[in-house]
Amino acid sequence: MSKLGDLGARLYRGEVGYDFVGKRFIWYGVSILITITAIAALAVQGLNMGIEFKGGAVFTTPKTAVSEPKAREFAEEASGHDAIVQELGTGGLRIQISGVDTDAATDVKKKLAADLKVDEAGINADLVGPSWGEQIANKAWTGLGIFMVLVVVYLAIAFEWRMAVAALIALIHDLTITVGIYSLVGFEVTPGTVIGLLTILGYSLYDTVVVFDGLKEGSKDITKQTRFTYSEIANRSINGTLVRSINTTVVALLPVAALLFIGGGLLDAGMLNDISLSLFVGLAAGAYSSIFIATPLVVDLKEREPAMKALKKRVLAKRASAAAKGESADGEDTVVDEPQVVAQGRQPGRRR
Repeated sequence: MSKLGDLGARLYRGEVGYDFVGKRFIWYGVSILITITAIAALAVQGLNMGIEFKGGAVFTTPKTAVSEPKAREFAEEASGHDAIVQELGTGGLRIQISGVDTDAATDVKKKLAADLKVDEAGINADLVGPSWGEQIANKAWTGLGIFMVLVVVYLAIAFEWRMAVAALIALIHDLTITVGIYSLVGFEVTPGTVIGLLTILGYSLYDTVVVFDGLKEGSKDITKQTRFTYSEIANRSINGTLVRSINTTVVALLPVAALLFIGGGLLDAGMLNDISLSLFVGLAAGAYSSIFIATPLVVDLKEREPAMKALKKRVLAKRASAAAKGESADGEDTVVDEPQVVAQGRQPGRRR
């Protein structure tokens, strides 16, 4: 068995563990800092919305000898607006100009034909009106809202409302970070971006539900025992799925990274950036939030209950009594990242 596989097995059995829950305020601080940065970027720079959302025109030209930079210059002179130019495999160009209406598009098409030295009839023009773009944006927000509501309802029924609230906060956290990155790098937001966002939210939710399922199973009849507190059982649930989360995240990120850095970067296939950036950032943020945000939030909410407070007092009292007698307390584990036991003195696991 590999070292990573052996570590995963030991984490699952509770023989070793990292104190994720005990250090949750560190993770909260990191997330708040990143989120504030993302919100500030959105407030200052905003998003570079594609023509599907704000309206405009896309001109597809036949083969031309004019370079992309020169074609961009011609397009901006002809329209008076910023233009995005991409070279096609046919040798033609895809020229995207925002803010161009139907009447102006005809004049722009004539000027482009003259400047690019191509037949005007060979230039294909697709127009997107501002009202249609607004409808697309509203539908995107509606779809996102419905997704969030369904997530909360499902988790509240399948688990409990505290887990539903924690998962919703984690999803908003992932969404805010991803959108903030789009604002910082200036990538265009298109329907492909929305698809990518919905995809990564689903992935983040899957990772979170795996941990929640382990937590639900491990906390059955929790008040009938005095070995572990709720936070310790939650910490064990995270550790039990840690290697699995790392493996699935790395495997998912590799092809997405190829799309983003090779397809969108080296090969200059700019259209791949629409979805690949949202997938790359969202997958990483989702893996982070499922481990460092969602479950610790559940612990904070759950341990406010009188029953959990009473359980914690009983567990600590039992351990104090055992320590006074020189006995070994149940549930003591070795911690692999520092020479102290985790989560209120011990993490649930096997006795040594």
